[in-house]
Amino acid sequence: MGMILDGKAIAGEIRDKAKAYMDKLLGQGIQLKLVVILVGEDPASTTYVRNKERLALEVGMASEVMRLPEETTQEGLLAAVDKLNSDETVDGILVQLPLPKHIDEKTVIERISPEKDVDGFHPVSVGRNFSGVPGAVWPCTPAGIMEMLRIKDISVEGKHAVVVGRSNIVGKPMAMLLLKSNATVTMCHSRTPDLAAVTRQADILVVAVGRAQMITAKHVKPGAVVIDVGMNRVDGKLTGDVDFDAVEPIASAITPVPGGVGRLTVATLMINTVTLGATRRGVAELIGI
Repeated sequence: MGMILDGKAIAGEIRDKAKAYMDKLLGQGIQLKLVVILVGEDPASTTYVRNKERLALEVGMASEVMRLPEETTQEGLLAAVDKLNSDETVDGILVQLPLPKHIDEKTVIERISPEKDVDGFHPVSVGRNFSGVPGAVWPCTPAGIMEMLRIKDISVEGKHAVVVGRSNIVGKPMAMLLLKSNATVTMCHSRTPDLAAVTRQADILVVAVGRAQMITAKHVKPGAVVIDVGMNRVDGKLTGDVDFDAVEPIASAITPVPGGVGRLTVATLMINTVTLGATRRGVAELIGI
């Protein structure tokens, strides 16, 4: 039976770390502020944003949600981003995705100042990370997964890690973070022939494709650590990309869905905001970042 990696407990540890940083900053009279822009009223997005706002307040950070109507134009949204970029009291800017169809996400992401890009999606943030330049932050989900592995003393160095999925948000940065921690990394995707033959080689298997229960027992080597990033609704029920019931007895450790990786993402957002805010204000060394 595999160890269940409890996202709630691990996210609590990440949150406590962010709060400890904030306590040091507040002790020096420095308040950080995170602003989330929400366009429209997508139910899932509204829930995510509420969670982000709540957690920011819990760690001692100022938080604001800028709610814009669904019909907001691209120019209107870009103007809102520009205003936040130039506001010295704002340390982190996050535009909640997905955006309405008439707005180009890429254009909006590229408008956010890299110094306030808490999602780590800006091309400059990506470039800094891939080339090893300090001062940027990694996207929250893969960064949260690495923190989870660290907290649970799951060593990455020298392991064979297989990442299934190649999105800019999870797959690609996940592979780079594993590589940075000295894993040997293989990336798989929809065009990979005989996927199971590759995933069965994994000591650490990260799955982020958005296809319900596509990873079954035949895909997993006994003793592997299995990280399920998938969030799929099947018959109204939330399920991951991994067939949990089939894989859990084989794996040495596994994340459930729900209750796994999802919780890490919001907690890591707090760390990213503190990192960027402290760096921009020249006080990163003060709090040990």
